[in-house]
Amino acid sequence: MPRMVQMVWYKNAIIYSVNVESYMDGNGDGIGDFKGLARRLDHIHGIGVGAIWLLPFQSSPRQDHGYDVSDYYSVDPRFGTLGDFVEFTDQCAQRGIRVMMDLVFNHTSDQHPWFQESRSSPDNPKRDWYMWSKEKPENIHEGMVFPGKQEAVWTYDKKARAWYFHRFHKFQPDLNMKNPEVQAEILRIMGFWLRLGVSGFRLDAVPFIIATDEHEEAGGTEREFALLRKMREFSQFRDGDSVLLAEANVKPEASIEYFGPSAERLHMMFNFWVNPRIFYAFATGDAGPLKEGLEKTREIPQSSQWAQFLRNHDELDLSRLTEEQRQKVYDEMAPDEGMRVFDRGIRRRLGPMLKGDQRRIKAANSLLMSLPGTPVLRYGDEIGMGENLDLEGRTAIRTPMQWDEHGQGGFTTAEEACIPLIEHGPYGFHEVNVSQQRRDPESLLNWFERIIRLRQELPEIGYGAFRIIETEPEILAMCHEWEGSAILTVHNFDGQPRQVEFRINEDEQEKPPLINLLSNDHVQPQADGMYRFVIDPYGYNWFRCGATSVGLARKD
Repeated sequence: MPRMVQMVWYKNAIIYSVNVESYMDGNGDGIGDFKGLARRLDHIHGIGVGAIWLLPFQSSPRQDHGYDVSDYYSVDPRFGTLGDFVEFTDQCAQRGIRVMMDLVFNHTSDQHPWFQESRSSPDNPKRDWYMWSKEKPENIHEGMVFPGKQEAVWTYDKKARAWYFHRFHKFQPDLNMKNPEVQAEILRIMGFWLRLGVSGFRLDAVPFIIATDEHEEAGGTEREFALLRKMREFSQFRDGDSVLLAEANVKPEASIEYFGPSAERLHMMFNFWVNPRIFYAFATGDAGPLKEGLEKTREIPQSSQWAQFLRNHDELDLSRLTEEQRQKVYDEMAPDEGMRVFDRGIRRRLGPMLKGDQRRIKAANSLLMSLPGTPVLRYGDEIGMGENLDLEGRTAIRTPMQWDEHGQGGFTTAEEACIPLIEHGPYGFHEVNVSQQRRDPESLLNWFERIIRLRQELPEIGYGAFRIIETEPEILAMCHEWEGSAILTVHNFDGQPRQVEFRINEDEQEKPPLINLLSNDHVQPQADGMYRFVIDPYGYNWFRCGATSVGLARKD
């Protein structure tokens, strides 16, 4: 493999999102930990995962699922020790799995020693590590991230006799990212974890990290983008193939600034523009907005990459849809108010949102694997886990992994788990678990192993250029070309079978057959140069076709 391809390993990897707390308990205390996670690495490796993304596991009061960090240089004792972490990363390396971790630099816990020093005295050197105001700011209710859960973005501290800024909850004071000392500390933290076997970082709330004003809305243009370049230069100096993956829900035209005009900033960004349009397509059968979303996010630097996803650990954010589009998704996938959160999203897992329809679930994940970018899979989606809407907020979609039908679903030997498992109903661990699906050759789990293996055998999707083929409005047909070969994927968002008809290239004289990679139903060109076939309800096809019939510019 060429060295350049090795350096952009993230383009053809499958990333698997894991919450240590709710994956596997290794010591029987009801809480997931690194010893338990290490025991389950063969499951992750067996699926075909190339990188594990760990949600926050550093020391924390856990008032916000670990996003309120109190010590950046340690593992929360509930999850083990630094030694356990290093043993875990070593076992990952033995299996060829890279480790990525969440880094939360926008804010700390109010129990972090830095903040305690900051509030102790106006003369303390840590005072300027946070944002303080002696007078009550006028706009204390503007820019709240969690409407309905927050009262303000400025809170008065009696000990400091001043107001401190917090974009999120009041127990999460924002760091002053303009302070050179804070920036230097961030680099030290990154260097620390790189030395312990980490290959990349998922950066939380990036638009807020680089905001030039505390009340600036996410997606603006006035940013401290130099900080992103500094972080990339440092991480790649320490580890040449390390990766920065950003959570940055910004408009497509702003994304180039995050990647950098010359790809000198972030390696990857989650595609929050395409994501909600996937669900709109499944809710309505109309693939038009999804096609538009793909076109709008097309132009990024060659070595940059979108991280494509269906569900993650947060709500499904529909804020990038129009009000009418958002309501259609709500009506189909979250008809009850209790399924919604923060006036913008849905707190449900993929399976229940698609009503448990295996055709739709497989079509959605086939689409994920075929989108231009790197697929990010949420733990439990490989077996079709559901949610527990009796739990508050986002906790509903963070329930423990369901390993078998016994006890606490194989997650723990304790009588109770840290987060209640889904026990009853069609998504309870008696019905949905790894053990049963592993024995069933037709299960969703075994289907995942096959589709991921296929995806990894097709670098055209991860590395190449793509073109959307004009066809019926219910259908998304895409060609990916790289190094002289081409892949065509076709997905039907309608619950009815559809006649698919398209022409790949008007100018090409020779029309090669489309070789079906999932079955023996190959497609021959018609006399008029058109390709015609019937696709099943919520059907999907992956074809190999001659590169000359695609006519794409090589992306190199």
